[in-house]
Amino acid sequence: MGVVAFGSQMPYIKPVKDFNLALQNNNNQVVPFFLSNKGRYVWSDYPFVFAINENSILFRSDYEEIRSKQSGKTLRDAYLAASSTYFPPTGTLPDSLFFTMPQYNTWIELMYNQNEEDILQYAENIIKNGFPPGVLMIDDNWQKYYGNFEFKPDKFTDPKEMVKKLHDMGFKVMLWVCPFVSADSPEYRILASKNYLLKKKGSNSPAMVQWWNGQSACFDLTNPEASSYFITQLKFLQDEFGIDGFKLDAGDNSFYDPHNVDSYKKDALSVDHTLAWAKIGLEFPFNEYRAGWKMGGQPLVQRLGDKNYSWKAVQSLVPEMIAAGLLGYAYTCPDMIGGGQFSSFLGLDDQSFDQTLIVRSTQVHALMPMMQFSVAPWRILSAENQAIVRDMAYLHQKFGGYILEYAKRSSGSGEPIVRSMEYAFPHQGFAECKDQFMLGEKYMVAPVITNENKRSVILPKGKWRDDQGRTHKGGKTIQIEVPLERLPYFERL
Repeated sequence: MGVVAFGSQMPYIKPVKDFNLALQNNNNQVVPFFLSNKGRYVWSDYPFVFAINENSILFRSDYEEIRSKQSGKTLRDAYLAASSTYFPPTGTLPDSLFFTMPQYNTWIELMYNQNEEDILQYAENIIKNGFPPGVLMIDDNWQKYYGNFEFKPDKFTDPKEMVKKLHDMGFKVMLWVCPFVSADSPEYRILASKNYLLKKKGSNSPAMVQWWNGQSACFDLTNPEASSYFITQLKFLQDEFGIDGFKLDAGDNSFYDPHNVDSYKKDALSVDHTLAWAKIGLEFPFNEYRAGWKMGGQPLVQRLGDKNYSWKAVQSLVPEMIAAGLLGYAYTCPDMIGGGQFSSFLGLDDQSFDQTLIVRSTQVHALMPMMQFSVAPWRILSAENQAIVRDMAYLHQKFGGYILEYAKRSSGSGEPIVRSMEYAFPHQGFAECKDQFMLGEKYMVAPVITNENKRSVILPKGKWRDDQGRTHKGGKTIQIEVPLERLPYFERL
C-alpha cells in the first residue's frame, strides 16, 4: 500500500524502486501504512522509504525500526485493526451532496480562463442537457493572483450575483484555492512581515517554491496564526459571496523539502505541511483534496490525481480507488470523467474524441462514492452517447441513498465504501482482481474498461442478480456481452 497512485501495481508482485514517502507522492495521497491479505500490517507515524524486490518488501526509516504486526488472517482483519488504532473514523462526513449527486468542475472546459459568463453558461448547459445539478467547482485562476482572495474584476462583474444564480439552478459552489502566494504583491509583503510564509533555508527571506504554475511564496501553515489567517480569508468568501466550500489543491510533500525551507514549527517534516493543509478542510463540509498525508477517517473528500485521457487511465481508476479505501480514504472521487489532465485534451477537435472511452469512464464513476464531470458531454458526444452518460448520472443519483448509507457506516466503522474483492471474499482467489469491486456489501460492480463490448466476470460463491434481472449461481467465471449503454453490476442475494 502506501501510495494511492500505485493502486494498479497492488498487490506488489513486480519490483518497485525506492519510494520516499517524505518527498514523493505521485500526484496523490500517501500514507505510512502497508497491509497484506494474511492479516499483517505495518504502520509508522513518520514517512519512510520502501522498495519491492522479487521476494520481499524493504523498509528504511530515519525515525524508528519498522516492524510488522499481526491481526487475524485476512485483509479486512488487518485493515480494521490498523484503522481503529491509527486512523479511527470521526463519526462525521463531508456534505452528503457529494455522495448523492454528481459534481461538475470547470477545469477542462475553461482551464485558466475562469470567468463569470462561461461558468454560468457551463451550468446552464448542465441543466439544458438534462443532467442533474449537484456540486459545481470553479477551478484555478478566478482570483486576482495567488494569495489574494478577490475575484478578477475583468472576468467577474458581479460574483455574488453569479453564485446566487448558480444556487438558484440547484448547485452548491466551490472555489479552487492553493497555499501559494504571488511574489511582489501586497499580500506577499504583509504575510512576509507577519512570518506567515515559508523561509528560504538558513535565511529570513521567504522561500520561492517551484510548482506547476511557476515560482511562488508559500503559506507556512505549521504556524497556527497563518492557518487562522487562511481560514479567515476562506470564511470571508463564504460570507461575502455565498461560496459553499473549497477545492484545496497542492499541498504536495515535495514542495516542503526541509533541505530547502525553514518552517515555523521547529524541525518540521515535509509531511507536516501536507497535514496542516489538510486540516484547513476540516473547517468546511464542502472540501476536496488531491494530495494528502495520513488523515484517514477524517471528513475530507479525496480525489484521485489528474489523469490523462486514455484507456490506461480508465483502467487505473478501480485499483486506485480500492487503494484509497484501504488507506483510510473512504470519501473519494475517481478523478474527472475522461481525465483531469487538461494537456491531454489539447489539440483534439470535437471529432477526435474516443466517445467510447468517455462513456466507459462515466460508467466507472457512476457506482463509485462520487462522480465528477469536467469535459462537457454535450460538446464532445453524439446525442446517443450523451444520453448514455446522462443515464449514468441518474444511476448515481438513484444509488445515492445507498452510497450515503455506506458513507455513514464508514464514518462509524472505518470500513471502505469501495472494497476490493479480496477484502469482501478473502482467500477465494481475488487478490489480483483489479477490474471488479464491491460497493458496500450488497453490490458487485464490473465495468468495462477496454474498447471491447464484452468482459469476463468472476462471481463469488452465492447467488447474484445482474443489472438485467438475471440470476447467476456464483463460484465461477462468466463471459458477458456488454453493449455500450450497459454498466454490469450484480446484487448479492
